[in-house]
Formats: sequence, structure tokens, C-alpha cells
Amino acid sequence: MIRNSINTGMFRNFYARVDGKKSDVLRNGDLSCAIYVSAILVVFRLIKETHATVASTLRDMEEYGWKNIKRPRIGSIIMWEEKLFDSGEYHKHIGFYVGSDMAISNSSKSGMPKTHHWTYGSRNNKPKRKVVGIYWHNKLKN
Repeated sequence: MIRNSINTGMFRNFYARVDGKKSDVLRNGDLSCAIYVSAILVVFRLIKETHATVASTLRDMEEYGWKNIKRPRIGSIIMWEEKLFDSGEYHKHIGFYVGSDMAISNSSKSGMPKTHHWTYGSRNNKPKRKVVGIYWHNKLKN
């Protein structure tokens, strides 16, 4: 399911009333990583509900028994450090580890899930984007 989600636009938009006005809280895919990951986890009953934020996704994961591990395993959830967006806001990022040093997460540039190196590559022998959490659930098998 994770690999088949690449390039889908189904996680781009979610409309809600914000200050009395209809607003796309996912900003056409800019902020879709949490809803992407949580929607897949809900399908497999590994969390309770879908979430629009990384923080609420992680809280649900902890309640469902997800544990922080040291090394990624296929199917584990990766959380990257906060990044400054053009809007001046900092946002966390979350995605799936799919093996062979690769991950799939929602791209803020395209607004769709994309495959990329699990640390977004390296610069001066350091990850381009630091991994701050790797999560595993015992129901996953590999």
C-alpha cells in the first residue's frame, strides 16, 4: 500500500472552517505528511484515527504501542527534525522506511508521496535532514 501510494494526490487537501472561513489546512499538499501516514496506519488498525499533525499522529501511535527504536526496519515510521518553511513556520515531518536506505513521505514540493533517501542524502558526511525518531510496532512483521 505504501509503495502504491507514490504520486497519488489523495492526501493534498483537507478543508475545515478556520476562523469562520473554509480553509485547506493541508495547503495543497504542503502539510500532508501526517494525514498520509496516519491514513495508512488506520487502514491496518495500527492507530485509532487519521490526523492532520505529526504531534497528534505520534500521540495516537504511542497509545497503540509504537516504540522508538534505534535502527529503521521496513515498515517503521521515521520522524525528521523540524524544517523552516517559506511561510516562516517550522514543521516536523513523518514518513515510512521502505528498506535499502529509502523512505516514502509526502513531498511538500509536489504535494504527493515520493520516494527519497531516508536522510534526504548527505552533505559533508552528515544527513541532510536529521532523523529524530524511528518507530516500530510489534504487529509489523519482516
